[in-house]
Amino acid sequence: MTGYSINGIQQVGIGVENATEAWKWYRKAFGMNVPIFEDKAEAKLMTRYTSGKVHSRHAILAMNMQGGGGFEIWQYESKKPQKADFDLDFRNLGILAVKIRCRQIEGCFNHLKKIGAQILTEPCKDPLGVSHFFIKDPFGNTFELRENSSWFSQSEALTGGVCGVTIGTSSIDQSLSLYQNLLQHPHQLLDQTEKWEDLPTQKLDSASFRRVFLQNNQSPTGAFGKLLCQNQIELLEYQGDKGVPVFENRDWGDLGFIHVCFDVNQMDELKSKSQDMNLAFTVDSQNNFDMGEAAGRFSYLEDLDGTLIEFVETYRVPIFKKLGLYFKLKENQKPLPNIMVKALGLNRVKD
Repeated sequence: MTGYSINGIQQVGIGVENATEAWKWYRKAFGMNVPIFEDKAEAKLMTRYTSGKVHSRHAILAMNMQGGGGFEIWQYESKKPQKADFDLDFRNLGILAVKIRCRQIEGCFNHLKKIGAQILTEPCKDPLGVSHFFIKDPFGNTFELRENSSWFSQSEALTGGVCGVTIGTSSIDQSLSLYQNLLQHPHQLLDQTEKWEDLPTQKLDSASFRRVFLQNNQSPTGAFGKLLCQNQIELLEYQGDKGVPVFENRDWGDLGFIHVCFDVNQMDELKSKSQDMNLAFTVDSQNNFDMGEAAGRFSYLEDLDGTLIEFVETYRVPIFKKLGLYFKLKENQKPLPNIMVKALGLNRVKD
């Protein structure tokens, strides 16, 4: 294989006050009940984004085996995580919402309403004709539930995993080279500017936004490409005075969506390409990423507005922790057989 591949959204990082409590809610709300790792350690390589200090943290990577990306639920243990000192809305710059795939929109809506999610919009159609709605979780994070046809498993479950993100940017034109080209989301499904009735922007009178929907290829790549499924990146540009970055004057790991992470193969090729595009890595673990149960290489770069994009090339993943069984993936760049991927579900947590 020549060149690198972006295999899909592996996870979205979520900074929380209590990782155990947050994970319990995400299991109930979104079926994120399969832990890939749970680890407590120091984030030694992230001092660039933690005010120059090494902080200890508790992290849980959890997946929904119906298909889609997972959540990296991230809690500081050496300081109190900070929330934004301003009200966040869709004028801000950064990860504004995480898209969750669902099978039947009314069923998802009733389920989330029943468990106490804050309803931001009623179910309606987006500009692509897809049924969706927005909620806030108990921790102040915005999620978009949307009907989706790309799944790994078929069951009665209402939701799957992450199927995309909405990112606020100060300039879509200047951002497309990163999101469309480097991140390999070549299909542009929409580019339109107007006042949108389907977004949770009711408090922003006469707010007009440019929206661009980007989608990756349907054919899966990488060991877990089938599980990660197809995903979209929605870029949102407010047509007025720009908001401030979501993490203005705060650290990575503070409260909110801290990064979007893509599963990759051939990290060195990706690094070279990003440098050619003047999008150099700001963090690179080389071969130093070891979560005890999972291992690989991770890196970060920033978009135009400082939004953090993470890349992970996975070398080892636990299949069945109690027996010490692992996938070793360093040389594997093709989708694993479904039965092997489904083996990750042996670690499912039942509430």
